[in-house]
Amino acid sequence: MKLILAPMEGLADDVLRGVLTRAGGYDWCVTEFVRITDTVLPHRCYTRLSPELANGARTEAGTPVRVQLLGNDPDMLAANAAHLARLRPFGIDLNFGCPTPLVNRHRGGAALLNEPELLHRIAAAVRAAVPADMPVTAKMRLGLDDTSKAIACALALESGGVNELVVHARTKADGYKPLARWEWVARIREVVKLPLIANGEVWTVADWHAIRAATGCDDVMLGRGAVADPLLARRIRGDVEAEPSAADWRMIEAMLADFWTRVQRKVLPAQSPGRLKQWLGLMQRRYPQAEQLFRRLREARQGPELSAILQREGVIAESREAA
Repeated sequence: MKLILAPMEGLADDVLRGVLTRAGGYDWCVTEFVRITDTVLPHRCYTRLSPELANGARTEAGTPVRVQLLGNDPDMLAANAAHLARLRPFGIDLNFGCPTPLVNRHRGGAALLNEPELLHRIAAAVRAAVPADMPVTAKMRLGLDDTSKAIACALALESGGVNELVVHARTKADGYKPLARWEWVARIREVVKLPLIANGEVWTVADWHAIRAATGCDDVMLGRGAVADPLLARRIRGDVEAEPSAADWRMIEAMLADFWTRVQRKVLPAQSPGRLKQWLGLMQRRYPQAEQLFRRLREARQGPELSAILQREGVIAESREAA
């Protein structure tokens, strides 16, 4: 079985990808999307989003990285994929799952799920444009407003030549509501022959067992659950206990310190507190210690102010503070 770290727009950038994959347990991961419109983007657009391309398309921990593209023009997506392929990513992923209104208004992401024939043309164009040994994968939801075209979309992507397909078990209209329609992934599993990866509402080891049983998929993509519990992949593999513990929190503190150092190097001092609070906000679901730390940091607005609090709380030592 494989565990894959999901692309999460506005959340899992190269900094968080690096920290989470260093924690261990992932077979590969996917970047946030690069939006393709009417031009071939320069390589710097891809290396800025995925600095891992300069490291053999792997995170510092050695986890392979696939770069995700989003768009609706088969020819432009193919041209960009061919250009990107020169940087030798571990693979190219196609986004048919983003539910964001701004993206959907411009016919991107999940907005294309009413057009299976377009999905096929995009997949076929990209597959033909890149080397045969480079994986082309896709991530889709179950549909726009309903599931009536879910199977047609999956078959269209399969016939278009994608090597693996991730299915997020919700429609675009479902957003991120807690109820995921795992049974629909099972229906798709019955008709496609390509490797299928289940995704959606996996927060715990029990959820992982449940989604595999419900869908028949061996492979699972972890999204927000992996952010809420950075040790989730290792829990699933049996490397640590199935539920968070006080000992686990000490490991999490080391990850927070690493993340804080790296995020300060990347963003402005006024932006860095929001990044750490965003992560802690999700971790509150699994760690009471995260909730306590979040409350202490809530009012901090600048990087140095937040660093001082983290030092007082023993999360970072003074020597670890970013310059």
